[in-house]
Amino acid sequence: MEKIQKLIEERVGYLIVLTLLVISVAGMVEIVPLMFQRQTTQPIPGVKPYTALQLAGRDIYIREGCYNCHSQMIRPFRAETERYGHYSVAGESVYDHPFQWGSKRTGPDLARVGGRYSDEWHYVHLINPRDVVPESNMPAFPWLADNKVDAAVMPKKLEAMRKLGVPYTDQQIQTAAKDVEGKTEIEALIAYLQGLGLALKNVR
Repeated sequence: MEKIQKLIEERVGYLIVLTLLVISVAGMVEIVPLMFQRQTTQPIPGVKPYTALQLAGRDIYIREGCYNCHSQMIRPFRAETERYGHYSVAGESVYDHPFQWGSKRTGPDLARVGGRYSDEWHYVHLINPRDVVPESNMPAFPWLADNKVDAAVMPKKLEAMRKLGVPYTDQQIQTAAKDVEGKTEIEALIAYLQGLGLALKNVR
């Protein structure tokens, strides 16, 4: 046994191969079973695919790096659930590609932010956060009020999501461009935020 250990430690190639093997087996044991569990693959009651406008807003959320400071993952601890609401469950995120759970919190968790504030509050907050939260260190995003959503790409986005398993209908794909036509990026982002966590928001 000592000889084998010495051989592995002295031969970097063997060490790398065996390390990768151990990580692969551990990953399969942890991850593969989740792919076949109903609670991680089926949406919970009330969860629907994003509308075209919400999907555009979600892409803006990702583009602007909002996930770098805001998680969407409430942990099952009293301190978390009392502040943010019901803890996050996998069935809420089955239509997210990629999911936005995260763990970094410079700002508050947004998993249950839907309906907590008015559209007007979000608008002011995104234009200049300190107008509504004086101590905020969040950057302002005034250009979102000027930029228009690119309506032409929305049907392709919904088609791509359907290939990933989101049950968009042909009609939803066909009307996607019209649904966002003339909308600003700030309107799209607000629509996305206002839809977050509504399915479990009132569950205790």
